[in-house]
Amino acid sequence: MGTTSRLSLLLRSGRHRPGLFFSARALAWSALVAAAGAGLGAGCGRTEAWEDPAASGGWPSAACGDGVCDGAEDCGSCAPDCGLCQGCGDGACDGAESCASCSSDCGVCGACGDGACATPENCGNCASDCGLCPSCGDGACDEASESCASCPNDCGPCPSCGDGVCGGADTCLTCPADCGVCEGCGDGLCTAPEDCSSCAPDCGACASCGNGVCNVGLESCFSCPADCGACASCGDGACSGTETCASCQRDCGVCSVCPNGVCESFETCSNCPADCGACEPADCLEVITCASRCIDLAQSPPAFSLACVSSCVSRGCADVQFFVDQVMTCALPLLPACNGDFDCIQEQCAVEVAACIGATC
Repeated sequence: MGTTSRLSLLLRSGRHRPGLFFSARALAWSALVAAAGAGLGAGCGRTEAWEDPAASGGWPSAACGDGVCDGAEDCGSCAPDCGLCQGCGDGACDGAESCASCSSDCGVCGACGDGACATPENCGNCASDCGLCPSCGDGACDEASESCASCPNDCGPCPSCGDGVCGGADTCLTCPADCGVCEGCGDGLCTAPEDCSSCAPDCGACASCGNGVCNVGLESCFSCPADCGACASCGDGACSGTETCASCQRDCGVCSVCPNGVCESFETCSNCPADCGACEPADCLEVITCASRCIDLAQSPPAFSLACVSSCVSRGCADVQFFVDQVMTCALPLLPACNGDFDCIQEQCAVEVAACIGATC
């Protein structure tokens, strides 16, 4: 099979999902490819390690949270083991209730959120410092010992969550929509006490997200825009307030961190070899074939993904990139006239194709 025939066969294989809009004025292709190849050559994202409180001794070794109510524990000091005191959860902070014994009614104690789990804090009244209790996350809200303040995953967020004010029982762990995500969220590692509801950028969306139903009380525009729609501020061009890459990709970009051991969206061997592995050098035919899959000829006019094309081109050495650029610059303006027929395009660009095939590195 001749070089021209092989190229035609390869170019016809596969289609990549369309990305940026492709104009018929394709003479700008050369500049776009060159810019993209240079711009996507390095990985990005925060890579600092998150300090695990458990490893550094920040979490207490007390028995509160072990499921056994014993010793000096009672409903006021350890609701996760002994159950909530009578009246806790009725919305009124009265009687013997306090921030330590009933944070859902009285709000979290002043020190909660400082990163240190110290008495009288425990997993039941300050999950952001002490982590979630072991029973939290089983899908069932045990009303005797769990509440919206200690386990929003099972019990749903507290009524105040979503009002735009971080107060009362709200913390970064129980209500990131109002309080913002906790420190460490966004480093690409889903590490306790992070979970899908408190840190979707690292842990991904919760299981129910994506089923087309916005589960009131459990999902919101912040935690599940796929089901609940984008939040009002999303789309203003600024990643601000409580927006994250999970809740507003349009403003904040994609949740990809290099390196974190996972080859994520928009990471490639070119811009994140630590996660995706080193690139194998590609010859001219391989680069052109790869780039052709970034073009969607099913649309009129055709559409293409600039990120996809630049990733393909970056795999070639300098000479290969130059000659691929010449082929594409010649070929793209011919798409309308040739009606997508690559045999026609190759006939018109025979010189550029021959030079590309002959390129050595």
